[in-house]
Amino acid sequence: MTANQFSTSTEREALCGFLDKQRADLLRKVGGVSDADARMTPTVSSLSLMGLLKHSALWERRWFQIVVAGRALPGEWPEAEVRDWRDEDFRVDEQDTAKHWTAFFEEQVAISREIVAGMSLEAPCSRPDLADRNLRWVLLHMIEETARHAGHADIIRESLDGSRGI
Repeated sequence: MTANQFSTSTEREALCGFLDKQRADLLRKVGGVSDADARMTPTVSSLSLMGLLKHSALWERRWFQIVVAGRALPGEWPEAEVRDWRDEDFRVDEQDTAKHWTAFFEEQVAISREIVAGMSLEAPCSRPDLADRNLRWVLLHMIEETARHAGHADIIRESLDGSRGI
C-alpha cells in the first residue's frame, strides 16, 4: 500500500493514513536536491526545504513524545532555554544535511507510530496544559501542520528547479 492508498475503514486508519500521506509528500519534496539547494531560501520567505524538514521532525518528536506520551527529553523543548525556538527550529547551516534531517524525521515518525498504535484516540495529552486535548486532536493538528509545510515545500521546490505537484 502506498502513501496515496490507505484504508479509511476506521477513524484511526483514516487519520494515520492522511498524516502518513502528508509526511511522504514533505519527504518527496526534499528528496533529490543537493544540501546546498535544500538550504536555499528562494522565495521572500526565510523558509528552506531543509528548515521545513528540521522543524517538522522536531515537532513530530515534541507532539507525540512530549505532549502525548509525557516523555521528558532533557535539553529540549519545553525545558531548553531557547530565546525564540520558532526561528531556531527552521534555522540550518552548512553542518546540516538533508540526509541527517530525513533520517531524523523518519526516526521520529516511527516512534510516533508506535505511540499512536498503543493509545486510544480519546486518550488525553500528558502535558497538564494540554490535558483538555486528546490523541485525536493531535493527529488532526499534525495533519494540518504537516500539510501546510508540504505546501510550503512544494512552492520552494518549484522555485528551485521547476518541479511541481505532489
